Amino acid sequence: CLRRHELNEGMLVTGMLLPLTLPPTIPLWQVALGTCFGVVIGKEVFGGSGRNFLNPALTARVFLYFNNATSMVGDQVWIAVDGHTAATPLGELAATDPQSAAELVGGWSWWDNFLGVTSGSMGETSTLACLFGAVVLVGAGIGSWRIMVSLAASATAWTLLLNLVGSDTNPLFVLPLEWHFVVGGFAFGTVFMATDPVSAAMTRTGQWYYGGLIGFMTILVRVVNPAFPEGIMLAILFGNVFAPLIDYFVLQANIKRRRQREGTHEP
Repeated sequence: CLRRHELNEGMLVTGMLLPLTLPPTIPLWQVALGTCFGVVIGKEVFGGSGRNFLNPALTARVFLYFNNATSMVGDQVWIAVDGHTAATPLGELAATDPQSAAELVGGWSWWDNFLGVTSGSMGETSTLACLFGAVVLVGAGIGSWRIMVSLAASATAWTLLLNLVGSDTNPLFVLPLEWHFVVGGFAFGTVFMATDPVSAAMTRTGQWYYGGLIGFMTILVRVVNPAFPEGIMLAILFGNVFAPLIDYFVLQANIKRRRQREGTHEP
């Protein structure tokens, strides 16, 4: 115990997840600063473990992104597998004109991105590893499969819609559906961040709406705003803010249905 408060493993989870979302060249002092901000502002000010409504690891990453953007994004912060600096696929596509976007995507290897043989943060490069993590979390009863499925389904629906709409100025409108799942932090965010049992929706019905909201916001930010091609981070925090409200309306709807079924009225 520390000051009569029992220690728990919540800080260890934040300490493991945050580095997986950061570029390999970020200064260590920034990692320490972001961790302190995420734990204090994202967790402790709301009462500590189990009472925070924001994901501490994502809170830390957002703080670092807006406070030290040059250390978080850009060609020089990513080290490719061959040892040379390189842009991430999303960043490269966002900087390409729409006429060359299809040719650029055609030159990529989907399997390289799926397996993780590409530039990016340690946690976001391998979709295969994220799928393995999803199986472990769902099997252990820690992560909600409803959130994962609804998030992926919502992202699929909105991606197909935007593919149909198209754009003459935005290259991300032409990015095929299967690429959205293997580039950027989509898989990592879906499996390890959106399913945080404390900051996510807790009701079963609410988890479907919560995941759907994050999927919609991810594609909206990623596609419509090419200046910020990675939308999963802000989308999850947006979902965290609305999770208590979603649970509230779900519970109220359940109470109303039960009263109608039992023939009672609200006092």
